[in-house]
Order: sequence, then structure tokens, then C-alpha cells
Amino acid sequence: MTIVPSGAAPSSTAPAQGAGPLLRAWRQRRRLSQLELALRAESSARHISFVETGRARPSEEMVLRLAEHLEVPVRERNALLLAAGYAPRFTETPLDDPALDGVRAGLERLIRGYEPYPALVVDGVYTVVAANRGIAMLLDGVDEALLTPPLNAMRLTLHPGGLAPRVLNLREWRGHLLHQMERQLALHRSPRLRELYEEVAAYPVPASAPGDGSGGEVPDFALPLRITHEGRTLSFVSSISTFNTPMDVTVAELAVETFLPADPATAKHLQAYAS
Repeated sequence: MTIVPSGAAPSSTAPAQGAGPLLRAWRQRRRLSQLELALRAESSARHISFVETGRARPSEEMVLRLAEHLEVPVRERNALLLAAGYAPRFTETPLDDPALDGVRAGLERLIRGYEPYPALVVDGVYTVVAANRGIAMLLDGVDEALLTPPLNAMRLTLHPGGLAPRVLNLREWRGHLLHQMERQLALHRSPRLRELYEEVAAYPVPASAPGDGSGGEVPDFALPLRITHEGRTLSFVSSISTFNTPMDVTVAELAVETFLPADPATAKHLQAYAS
């Protein structure tokens, strides 16, 4: 369950035309008018217009203020600052740096305390940086090549040699994961994430792959992951947590995914397996 460094993070480069087009794109993505953004940022629609068209250079403080009201990811805030001619504000500390000892220790305690239920920590390109014994249990039978570090959660789940053959509602779960990645790609100019998406989206889906695979009781409050393990059907609903107001790119892109038993039979099986 040791947290391991995940290599280079998703890259993001700022275009040469300045911060204006980037800010306009973020504003349009958030479906805000120039006036609405100006009111939130305590500015004027005229100034926002001048910034977006390049007629005015925003101050460093204004770039950060607009980025916050537009909910721009931390990595992309650095890109905005660079495009506006300022130095990046947010560090990108390697996960194995001593400065993040407290973060690593806290994450390990968190996912260990969640046992016997599965939990893992991934970075911005779904590299698994920590996992508990609940996750290890589900990986029985996975192709050894997929278990060679660095592990990737999307490959482990969707690859034909991974969990995919045991996922009873593969089409629905696959669609959910691909849509999740598509939402991230809309927020990050990340070549590595785009490459991963194209790879896993191209994995073959058997014509006989099951549909909803409900087979009975399915929670109506969330899409379950239904997977077989040792001849039993386990059902989970997942939850993803991120850090609140992170000031470091690496920390901002960490996510903790936990899997909660969706029925009593699954909870009972996990408890019995753990003991």
C-alpha cells in the first residue's frame, strides 16, 4: 500500500497569443457573460472585454481572481499566468518529495482505514499511487503485464486482460469511465490523458458483453459496478474525493476513489474475505 511516485504529470502549455483567448474560452465553457464574470470578480464588463481581446493586460491578481471565479484547475491557472507574462504561482512537487510526507501518510491512513472495502488513490492520468487490500483482492486473475508498475486504473478496469471480463455491466461502466475522462479532457490540455483516453476507448468490447447486468437489486441512486469474485457477484457504488483548495499542482490532481458495498451480500463477503 506504499504510495509511489507516478512520473511526469499531465502537461499543459500556454498558447502564444496571451491570456485573453484562454480566459474567454474558460468563460464560455462556464456559460457566463462578460457582465456576469465582471460582477463576480468585482470588475467591469468593459475591462473583461479588453482583457479577452488583448487590448488590456490583466494584472497577476486579476488573472488569479478570474481563474478562481471560473473554477479553472490549478495546473491551468499556471498556464494562464504564463500566457499573461507572469511566473507560475503554484508549485508541482513530486509525490515522493519529503514536503509531501504528511499528504502521503494521511492518504495511506485513509485508505487503510476503509478496509475491507476497496479504495485507491490516482493522479491526473489515473496512475495508481496507492491502493488498499480491498483493491488487491479484486485484482486476482488480472494479466501480470497490467500489474507491472506503474499501474493505471483505467487500463486495469477496461483492458480485456484486466477486470473487464468480470464486470457484469461492462457497457454501462465503460461508458461512465469514458465520459469521466472526456469531462477531464475538456478542462485539461493534457497529451498524456488524451493518449490514455484513445487507448482505452479502442479496447475491444466483446459482442457478448453484458448490458446493465442488473440481475435483480440495483441501487437507483448511483450506477453500480457489478463484478464477479470467486464465483460471487459483488456490487459497489463509487465515490471520488479531492483536496479542498489545493495550492500545489500534484496535490490538486490526486483523487481518492472508494467503493462502498451496494448490498448486504457484498459487505458480508468482504468482511468474511478479510477475516
